[in-house]
Amino acid sequence: MKNIKLNITGMECDACVKHVTNGLLALNGVESVDVSLSTNSAEVRYQEDVVTVDQMISAVDEEGYGASPAV
Repeated sequence: MKNIKLNITGMECDACVKHVTNGLLALNGVESVDVSLSTNSAEVRYQEDVVTVDQMISAVDEEGYGASPAV
């Protein structure tokens, strides 16, 4: 298992958090997601041999939000 923190843009409310969370959890290989509205970020635990960071970013984009790896 691997962990990554993603910066999320465009979230304004708890419903946004739910959309981002559900979008990420829908990906095969994502084990857990903790999205924070206060820090505009998502902590994702995933299987790197099953899902890529680019796929996670695309899933967030499909929900209508932006995502990028935190530095």
